[in-house]
Amino acid sequence: MPGIFLKELSVEHPIILAPMAGGSGTPELVAAVSNAGGLGSWGGGYATPQQIIDAAKQIRALTAKPFALNLFAGGYNIRPPVDPAPMLALVAKAHEALGLPPPVLPPVPENPFDEQLAAVIEARPALFSFTFGIPNADALARLRKAGIRTCGTATTVQEARALHDAGVESLVAQGEEAGAHRGTFLGAMEDSMVPLLELTRAIAAAVPLPVFASGGLMDGRDIKRALAAGAQAAQLGTAFLVCPESGAAEPYKKALRDAREDTTVITRAYSGREARGLRNAFIDMTADTPILPFRQQNDLTRPMRTESGKKGTPEYISLWAGRGVTRARVMPAADLMKTLIVEIAGA
Repeated sequence: MPGIFLKELSVEHPIILAPMAGGSGTPELVAAVSNAGGLGSWGGGYATPQQIIDAAKQIRALTAKPFALNLFAGGYNIRPPVDPAPMLALVAKAHEALGLPPPVLPPVPENPFDEQLAAVIEARPALFSFTFGIPNADALARLRKAGIRTCGTATTVQEARALHDAGVESLVAQGEEAGAHRGTFLGAMEDSMVPLLELTRAIAAAVPLPVFASGGLMDGRDIKRALAAGAQAAQLGTAFLVCPESGAAEPYKKALRDAREDTTVITRAYSGREARGLRNAFIDMTADTPILPFRQQNDLTRPMRTESGKKGTPEYISLWAGRGVTRARVMPAADLMKTLIVEIAGA
């Protein structure tokens, strides 16, 4: 059974679908998890306001159950500028290998959070979750007025305390094992690489808020260990990426299915922000090349990633994955939910 916070949202089981921005987390996947009694989450960090509203409508067409919407609440323009020429030259080599025209340097984008948040409030999800920072007091007040509960991402106890002090209602404890972007927003990223169970225990002891554990969790036994460490629920992403409802490109899914060892690394190569994924050719190519800031690097590599997916090669795709990737199980999301629920009961 989930903790009180999720019960108040009418969530039946302590399982949350990690929000996956950029296309992997589809409305179909979100709805499947919610319909099975978990909390489906849709990542809108790269979406326009209209895309957020449209996604919420699609989810509601597929489920009457609660779901969450997620945004990036920071992370823009926090690094000093670098000379883009070396990275442009490197990406040009990848474009040539893929048959694409030479890349064009995109602008450093402005933070779209305020406009995105307005769309979230219009969409009225049961929960609004966020990462990379903390929305300002006005934004949190608008969410409270709209009756939307809030959940922030913490990679350290310091961040958990900051979220609590800001009035955020629940927390995701993101362990170092987690796939995709690190949510770190206070201190150095290196200091945030705390193992999940250690982090969950520490945050649960430090702040009086519901804690959801996230990082490398793949089965019911993992979930039970997280609950025993003080979490009220577990958030899983990699486990759902190989489901048919996932929007991940086929070579991405194949790389996850074929993983026989944990080759994940932390890299800024694809987006400009630290993230965990399977090591591949592009990550190795960028080892000695200055990385552009988030999201400029992400926008620069997008055509390359898209074309690599179309051509069936994983070497230029951001293969985000957590440390539990070797235990990914291929089945529809509803079946995976049933399996996890049975495993939690019997683990």
